[in-house]
Amino acid sequence: MTSAPPDQPQRLPWHIVDLFAGPGGLDLGAEVLGIPSIGIEWDDDAVATRLAAGLRTVHGDVRFFGPDHPDFKDCTVLAGGPPCQTFSIAGSGSGRKAFDLVTGFIHRMHAWYTREKAGMNGETWEDIQRELDKLEDERTGLVLQPLRWIFEAMLRPRHEENEPRPFDVIVLEQVPSVIEVWHEYEKVLKAVGYQTSAKVYHTEQYGVPQTRRRAVLVARHTEIPKDFLAATHHQYRKGVRAGEVVSGGREPWVSMAGALRDVYACVEEATPRTMPFCVVSNYGSGGDPKARGRRESDQPSATITGKWKRNRIVGLDARETEMERLSNEEAGVFQTFPYRYPWRGNDQAQQIGNAVPPWFGVHVLSAALDHGIPQDARGELLRWRSRAGEQGVPADTDTDTDTQA
Repeated sequence: MTSAPPDQPQRLPWHIVDLFAGPGGLDLGAEVLGIPSIGIEWDDDAVATRLAAGLRTVHGDVRFFGPDHPDFKDCTVLAGGPPCQTFSIAGSGSGRKAFDLVTGFIHRMHAWYTREKAGMNGETWEDIQRELDKLEDERTGLVLQPLRWIFEAMLRPRHEENEPRPFDVIVLEQVPSVIEVWHEYEKVLKAVGYQTSAKVYHTEQYGVPQTRRRAVLVARHTEIPKDFLAATHHQYRKGVRAGEVVSGGREPWVSMAGALRDVYACVEEATPRTMPFCVVSNYGSGGDPKARGRRESDQPSATITGKWKRNRIVGLDARETEMERLSNEEAGVFQTFPYRYPWRGNDQAQQIGNAVPPWFGVHVLSAALDHGIPQDARGELLRWRSRAGEQGVPADTDTDTDTQA
């Protein structure tokens, strides 16, 4: 791991607990930054991938754990991407009802924390959890789990000077529609002493070869500047080609072809793809051929969803000759996973589509923790190999520990 320059200040001993950790995108970003992390994940397939990648993992349900669990008591950073509803949280109808329901629970949780801190009687977390358990869609309750962890950490008794403190930094991310939930989180987090920032970001503006929007909430005890998480690359504009991007102090966005060429330069065993090509997607088209999305290889990929295997790959000749569809390795590369990342288990396409792009994770964590990005971090990610099985690194075996805290 490349160390930070000697003129940089000494960093705090960050240690991340990643809730709903998935196959490991954020944890891989932490690894590139040299920050220890441990993820909680219940899905057997995602856990198999994480273990094959050598990532520290607790296999279980986030609801059965808390910050006092032995595996997490030394963690200073809370991160995670709780599952979102299948409908738009900001829309009308059922989406608006879900948002109103979540908002009510957020403020009830703040009231619970306030009473507990003051030693007063009233509604407890157990009372709230019983109501959440009765909800038709359990994901409504899961989006509240990070807030429970935050409040429980703040309520921990501190009998010794070296006892763990409340989380120093909080980093949460999800699809853009969850930004309204993050804004409600902001209200209660500010009320208990955190500085916050919640915004929707375009991942191609951080060197991810894909147009993907993510709602990110960061909270910490120190001030968050206005230029927090400043973009390093241009935003993609429909129809613009790689050679047409004007600099303006930022780098051009990364194209699919550019990302693959970087892989071929670093990974000898990578299988080169014939270029140029075009990705034709039915996503969001309703079956209408005229509405099919098209991205050529000198443009960023469209959002990699769990349905990316449906996309056709065609040549740019007049006949649009059919080419081999994307492999797991290539789809992972468009998410900025290393070509060698060991995808395991079933429904690997869904794992890839749901994951946090590791390189975006590098930028978010670096900004949130005021932690410099190592000079060769991108190259290190490209050249990455799993260390699973080495001394001190989890092996590719199941380590189920879903006991209650």
